[in-house]
Amino acid sequence: MTDATPPRGAAGQGPTARGPEIWLLVATFLVAVAGMVYELIAATLSSYLLGDSVRQFSLVIGVFLAAMGLGAWVSRLVADAVRGFVWAQIALGVVGGFMAPALYFAFAWSGAVELPLYLLLVLTGALCGMEIPLIARVLKDIGAPEFRFENVLSVDYVGALVASVAFPLVIVPHLGLMSASLSLGILNLLVAGFSLWLFRARMGRGVAVVWALALAASVTGLVAAERMVSVVEASLYEDEVLISQDSRYQHITLTRFRNRTRLYLDASIQFDSLDEYRYHEMLVQPAMALAPRVATVLILGGGDGMAAREVLRHPGVQAVTLVDLDAAVTDLFRTHPDLRALNGDALNDPRLAIVNADAWRFVQEDARSYDVIVVDLPDPKSIALSMLYTQEFYARLVERLSATGLMVVQSGSPLFARQGYWSVVHTLAATRSTAAPGARMSVLPYHVYVPSFGDWGFTLAAPRPLAPRRLSGLPDGLRYLSQATWEAAQVFAPDAGDTEAAVNRLQSHALLGYYNAGWDAWFR
Repeated sequence: MTDATPPRGAAGQGPTARGPEIWLLVATFLVAVAGMVYELIAATLSSYLLGDSVRQFSLVIGVFLAAMGLGAWVSRLVADAVRGFVWAQIALGVVGGFMAPALYFAFAWSGAVELPLYLLLVLTGALCGMEIPLIARVLKDIGAPEFRFENVLSVDYVGALVASVAFPLVIVPHLGLMSASLSLGILNLLVAGFSLWLFRARMGRGVAVVWALALAASVTGLVAAERMVSVVEASLYEDEVLISQDSRYQHITLTRFRNRTRLYLDASIQFDSLDEYRYHEMLVQPAMALAPRVATVLILGGGDGMAAREVLRHPGVQAVTLVDLDAAVTDLFRTHPDLRALNGDALNDPRLAIVNADAWRFVQEDARSYDVIVVDLPDPKSIALSMLYTQEFYARLVERLSATGLMVVQSGSPLFARQGYWSVVHTLAATRSTAAPGARMSVLPYHVYVPSFGDWGFTLAAPRPLAPRRLSGLPDGLRYLSQATWEAAQVFAPDAGDTEAAVNRLQSHALLGYYNAGWDAWFR
């Protein structure tokens, strides 16, 4: 007589398979979260350290997916699926977990990050690609009842979705990239550890020793993450690092040397207190002096409050609305005593209202009109930023101008990215005016030399013709702008003067190519 009861025991078949089956599906979810976060960390770091976020994100995603395909193919060579899965998790805990620290240190000490980035990306992607095939084989090996491969894939995709949502909202703001990388490495190691215990009958002591050493190293790294960040940033920046933090949108670094303060966003300098007055006086004061009325002012960007400081020098200003995406920046410059001194406490002025919102959405939804609009947005180094330099965006801004309103746009460097600068000018000039049917905006390009980041350009734009005239009503205490410097600012050298450049539109984003090509030619 034959016993029809399924065998029980170490093989984990029959009713005893339910526990391992549930764990392997949970593990699928956890490793999917970790894998997606590694990919996002690599893409974010590459855009931080190498610039050109569109190209870097595209390359990172493409290489990572190709490496996953390679890993899926290699998984067939693994004889023991359980042991292979545990080893893959241990390797991911080390390679993926230490990816961000390794890239930060490589960039800080050698400046060369491309080779280690793509080596680590290929290794991490290949190990991630092995996970699902190995988990599917383990489920079959343990005789999981009603096993279906699509169930594993569904859990994997849900994990990727959770990671994608959590990365900008939770992981980066609360952990930072270095701690996030190490934390997810520990997650992989915990998956390995529980699997090691669950299938201990099939594991050797050597695997446990390696796992314990890897976990100890990762926990030590996580505990020391803040110190590692300090060490790296001390190498990256010449000055003392006062503040280093990650917001939902960017990495914020504030440095100081003696009485000199510098702000960096994603490692790109935003201002140096030694010469920022040149930039901000030239950005704001010509528009304020030439506008017939300055009662209501809109500032897009400028979360450091420097542009607002210049605006509020004018007694005729009654209300200023400052729109900046990142609350972490405006909060910092509204509360830090030294930074409040730099911006003249402009962000606490009762006439000023701070709105932390996307500039495009704000302009789309806001129905008010303004006498002066100051556009002090980051450079157009990504499609998301290039959108804020398009003809379509400027058309919306023009609708927010009062009948005699005037707008000024920071437009990049006419020297380092010549076509990019003139693309902004041409885009504003091609934007329809509200003055008359078929009319276009009148523009006045000008520039200034700022020692911290070179020759920098701006564009004045108005619905009615901008006739050349003297600046009147300039406030006292200006350190750079005068009638003479204003007239000189409108003269461009032959190597920075007007040149052929396409209008920047949503469907083309010509400016993005001009910007990246220009800066790459000078600095890559």
